[in-house]
Amino acid sequence: MKRKLIAAIGVAGMMIGLAACGSDDDGGKKASAGSYEGQTLTVWTMSGSNPPGWTKTVTDEFEKKTKAKLKIEVQDWNGIQQKITTALSETNPPDVLEIGNTQTPAYAKTGGLAELGDLKKEIGSGWADSVNAPSVFDGKQYALPWYIGNRVVMYNKKVFKDAGITETPKTRADLFKAFEAIEKKGDAEPIYLPGQNWYFFDGLLVGKGVEPVKKEGDKYVSNLADPKVAEAMDVYKQYQAFSKAPKDKDEATPQQAEVFAKGKTGAIIAMGYEAGTAIKANPAIKDDIGFFTIPGETADKPEGVFLGGSNLAVAAGSEKQELAQEFLKIALSEANDGALVKEVGWTPKSDAMQKFAADQPAAVAAAPAAAKSGGTTPLIPEWAPVENPPNPIKTYMTLVLQGKSPADAAKQVEGELNKRLSQQQ
Repeated sequence: MKRKLIAAIGVAGMMIGLAACGSDDDGGKKASAGSYEGQTLTVWTMSGSNPPGWTKTVTDEFEKKTKAKLKIEVQDWNGIQQKITTALSETNPPDVLEIGNTQTPAYAKTGGLAELGDLKKEIGSGWADSVNAPSVFDGKQYALPWYIGNRVVMYNKKVFKDAGITETPKTRADLFKAFEAIEKKGDAEPIYLPGQNWYFFDGLLVGKGVEPVKKEGDKYVSNLADPKVAEAMDVYKQYQAFSKAPKDKDEATPQQAEVFAKGKTGAIIAMGYEAGTAIKANPAIKDDIGFFTIPGETADKPEGVFLGGSNLAVAAGSEKQELAQEFLKIALSEANDGALVKEVGWTPKSDAMQKFAADQPAAVAAAPAAAKSGGTTPLIPEWAPVENPPNPIKTYMTLVLQGKSPADAAKQVEGELNKRLSQQQ
């Protein structure tokens, strides 16, 4: 899915897309052994979620194998959360849904999703644990991972070369030295990093082994006062010191790839598809774009990254359970997963799928961090309201960058964060 920075991914926090309406009157029964002829599985895809090549292949395979029809309907992002919630509560719910990976627990808790443990064992035994984790709630498999993406350093080769940087930075210290060289050269901004790139910050939290919330008794509350959160924010502050970007805006305001496209920026922390945004804004920059893994403190372990993406789930109330699972077997086969990686540049879900990323430089750069240092936002139902604007964690980031101590900034936003965690908005 080529999203405008989601809240990124968006995903700016929620990445949701496929759903399927089972509205036929056949009750989901097979027309004959091995056949679902006469049935229709309707699938909602979010705008940009299903690329044309992948969609045609999956549709052809599904219809040939099952003799059923696959109807795909594109949905708008605006209001999708409530639309899915409503659909799952109705007597005629969608059969299959694409759900943002960090949002899956909220839907699973309602009882609206079917368990898919056996199917996961059949088609996903090789998936990385970090990729599959968001599909599990309360120890049960309520969805299957469809695709994931994580951020990399997207850099301007010419800017780096002109500053005398000849080797790809392998550690965070190396990267900061590169930024210093670009800064000294004086022709470009070392990195464009606004103060509220929340998903990059979440990756830093993953790297520090700390979450922004914690459990007290039977409820979740803010954990922003944890010293490890402050350490992650200090790393972010070191990055941001090399940028002139506003401290109170996110990476979509303005679109950072469009800033990068002007050719006066050394690097941005980006999703791979943002290269396309930059090239569209300035085709001349195409050959200057490169990617490398966000380096960590040491060369053997990349920086922590947020694994954003989408899961596919089956509605518990669907009358087409078997047909829906046939769709998932086809959509999530290694061949079709690989085709999606090749067509879009998403991060491979397993070591076996790395071969599909060979022609996608961003995916190649993303893979090491996904495998060694990937994580997500808290996988709890209470998380869903936190990222709704204005995200209190973004406010925390801006306050620290504007001079408040991490402790004081945490104290200032904890009331709002706790309110959202209690879902009392």
